[in-house]
Amino acid sequence: MPGLLFSSGMTMIEAVGSSLFAVGTFGLTTAANYALSGLVSPIIAMIFLLGGMAGGWAGAVLATRLSRRKGTLTYVFAPVIVTMAVYMGYQNLSGI
Repeated sequence: MPGLLFSSGMTMIEAVGSSLFAVGTFGLTTAANYALSGLVSPIIAMIFLLGGMAGGWAGAVLATRLSRRKGTLTYVFAPVIVTMAVYMGYQNLSGI
């Protein structure tokens, strides 16, 4: 995400949307591969799909509202990214 912001000059809301589209596309491809291999429970997949749709809609509404105030989306999103990076680094270093 930061790469999209700095390399393309996109606004924060455009970078979030582009990033989510890319992640969704890769996730859909992977999920389809697992499903075709018979490794997906249809009921659990439907629960995740419905939850993802609800969360995606809520996230889009929230991101749109936050992006109307200059810089607000950045101030909300940046700590989330840093928190995830620290968590992933901790997991990687602790060998979990």
